[in-house]
Amino acid sequence: MENQERVFCQSCAMPLDEEALHGTNADGTKNEDYCTYCYQNGAFTTEVTMQEMMDECLPHMVEGGMPEADAKAMMEEVFPHLKRWQS
Repeated sequence: MENQERVFCQSCAMPLDEEALHGTNADGTKNEDYCTYCYQNGAFTTEVTMQEMMDECLPHMVEGGMPEADAKAMMEEVFPHLKRWQS
């Protein structure tokens, strides 16, 4: 069995563990970098800043069981390295 590296959305850091979670390119093919919530039909679904994206993600992470302080710390560490937020 091959050991594959886990892939995360390069906008919101959501794990892309299922093909259905991948966004779509303009031609309808699956996008390898972004999730369906962030990217559809070849474009981002919302125009937000990195901070606004972290604010949107926080309640979902807390709802999933992560303490708020841990979620904030993780996002502050990870988000600046995601493709969408690179300068």
